[in-house]
Amino acid sequence: MATRIRLQRHGRTKCPFYHIVIADGRAPRDGRYIERIGYYDAVKVPAEVRLYFDRALDWYGKGAQPSATVRSILRAEGVLLRHHLLLGVQKGALTQEQADVRFNQWKEEKAQRVAAKRNELEQNERNERKKQLEAEKKTNETRLAKIQERNAALLKEQEEAARKAYAEQHREETVAETAGEIASEETADSEAIAQETPATEIEE
Repeated sequence: MATRIRLQRHGRTKCPFYHIVIADGRAPRDGRYIERIGYYDAVKVPAEVRLYFDRALDWYGKGAQPSATVRSILRAEGVLLRHHLLLGVQKGALTQEQADVRFNQWKEEKAQRVAAKRNELEQNERNERKKQLEAEKKTNETRLAKIQERNAALLKEQEEAARKAYAEQHREETVAETAGEIASEETADSEAIAQETPATEIEE
């Protein structure tokens, strides 16, 4: 039986979630499996991996062949390095203590790289958020300036309209007063002429 270490897809559409399983190479991808040794969530940034290290190392040591993606996961989690170091111990190239020191050193360096990458992602996220806030602030300032400009123009139009209305009303009042004065003057002139005309002319 050709034993494989591969991914088994779960999750909903466009949101995959994978189980890392030990399965017969002849079995369907999402079919029966022998053992589940972890999971892989590729949607998260960075990708989240939970691996039962000892079981993965045991199966890999027994000859189970990983798929290309699982091989990358095993390499990233240190299973391949640990297996290589154990082979060196079996062959007498190094002692168990030396293998443990090398592996622990690798784990510390990996933890530092992961922490640095996480900090970089968080910093990039903060910078992106800051850019978005600045862009929103600039957009709001531009929008406010346009509103203020439009309000100023509207106020100017209202003042101009009120000024024209006042001027028109004042002109009408002036015309009315002038007409009244003219009528008064004509009445006064008529009365003066009537007073100056002799009574004889009236009798004739």
